[in-house]
Amino acid sequence: MQLNKIPATVVTGFLGSGKTTLLSNILKQAKGKRIAVIVNEFGELDIDADLLRSCPLDCDDEQSNAAIDAGNGIYELANGCICCTVEEEFLPVMKQLVARRDDIDHILIETSGLALPKPLVQAFNWPEIKQHCTVDAVITVIDGPAVAAGRFADDEQKVQSQRLANENLDHDPSLQELLDDQLSAADLVVVSKNDLLLDEQRQLVEEIVQNKVPAAVKTCYTSNGEASLEMLIGLDAEAEQRIEQVHTHHDHHHDHGAHHDHAHDHFDSFVVSLGEVDGDKLQAVLQDLLTQQTIFRAKGFAALPNKPMRQVLQAVGERLDVHFDRLWAANEMRQTNLVFIGKQLDEAVVIAALQTAEATATA
Repeated sequence: MQLNKIPATVVTGFLGSGKTTLLSNILKQAKGKRIAVIVNEFGELDIDADLLRSCPLDCDDEQSNAAIDAGNGIYELANGCICCTVEEEFLPVMKQLVARRDDIDHILIETSGLALPKPLVQAFNWPEIKQHCTVDAVITVIDGPAVAAGRFADDEQKVQSQRLANENLDHDPSLQELLDDQLSAADLVVVSKNDLLLDEQRQLVEEIVQNKVPAAVKTCYTSNGEASLEMLIGLDAEAEQRIEQVHTHHDHHHDHGAHHDHAHDHFDSFVVSLGEVDGDKLQAVLQDLLTQQTIFRAKGFAALPNKPMRQVLQAVGERLDVHFDRLWAANEMRQTNLVFIGKQLDEAVVIAALQTAEATATA
């Protein structure tokens, strides 16, 4: 690899696999590295960019500034599919980074859970990008417990209902094929939620992954996204050199004249904004909605009365995770924002239910 090229790490994986958590832990270990982050998540509210922009609680200001450059190192692509917007959105951002190359040590790219890594990696062969940047590695993150259970997502039944409702399924790679395509481009596979796996489940996951990736592709297991920086960065894979040899299900559909109609076009996505909320009530309402609606992903922030910290809520399938990530800024509006991604969602019902969790103002 040419030493003067900026290395880029592409992190891909299905919805809720743990990509943002992994990237957040990479930034925590930045140790002075100047890292630019490109976030491409499906949905109108870019929760992932906001999470990555926040300094982790146990890092100091100097480390955070080195990694994120006061927020100016976060580049948001809101269209939800880098595959469709490589030329329109991704390349202009990369040109900005190339112009700042003397100030950047590494680039991290988090793709949408519905995005294909191959077109993104191919973009690194564009002359104006290839001269200055290289793909250090494509990291594919998979949900360990889901894969061990023979699924590709946390809630297979809900994803299956999305597939059955998709009238263009013959023209699209299935979600299982999409995951296979993400694995086919991997230089490293990260199995998340290792702490939830028994030994026999871990062995099963390893066998499944080995059957889908070349022997040279290594697999590592993480809990809460914790993995050493040396394991994730510095692989020197130069993935753009071999990407044309990776033939995906997506390519197959195109080769047979299929209409370029991505699976994510059939998802519903909307944002719900509220004021301060009762935390317990909000979680109860969300748990009910997760069982009543076909919600594939719910993610966002909540403002709780008399709580100085912002609460993060993340739901995949029927599992809801909640934690506090940072203090509310003095000049920041204390507001609750949640993005929902699913199929045939009743937006009015979701909003009405969530509004019952709004805190009652007291004199």
